[in-house]
Amino acid sequence: MSNELVFYTNPMSRGRIVRWMLEEVGQPYRTEILDYETTLKGADYLAINPMGKIPALTHKGAVVTECAAICAYLADAFPQAGLAPPLTERADYYRWLFFAAGPVEAAVTAKSLGFEPTAEQQRMAGFGSLAHVTDALEGALKTRDFIAGGRFSAADVYVGSQIGWGMQFNSIEKRPAFTAYWERLFNRPASARARAIDDALLPPQPQPA
Repeated sequence: MSNELVFYTNPMSRGRIVRWMLEEVGQPYRTEILDYETTLKGADYLAINPMGKIPALTHKGAVVTECAAICAYLADAFPQAGLAPPLTERADYYRWLFFAAGPVEAAVTAKSLGFEPTAEQQRMAGFGSLAHVTDALEGALKTRDFIAGGRFSAADVYVGSQIGWGMQFNSIEKRPAFTAYWERLFNRPASARARAIDDALLPPQPQPA
């Protein structure tokens, strides 16, 4: 039933990653749109995610937050969608899914906030530097179509979203391995459906006079 999966989001948020994942899963779900100025910090939503951040997902009474965790959860909760490799083949799947959630997210955020760690600080920071992160990610994608081997998985939803957005907002370099990878993912039917749904929920843009 649709009320088993409830998706809390805003179309101008990382919730777009989870929307794509939900469309890949293909199960019915209900969407609750939250407003940054009101409901996101309201008592009802804080009871679900005390951080007051989106997205979040509830499923049969369980709460899952954090985009990478939601992607991994949905892949396991609905194995018929084939979005997670067999357990014996999950090394790259876990490695790159959480590499994107950890070092990539941290490095891109630091750069966007104007922070470049010194050589000494790089030894303390889990991401080292944005250059190190970008080089590692490029190396993983130079010789494969998908991040976790020969087939699309939930890891591609998350890693691909990080790369796609990074290139769009110039926080990740547009390297050939990245553009080719993103083109493969961008044109997937579920990706297109998810974009259409969220784009339709965006507030109207002011028209030029």
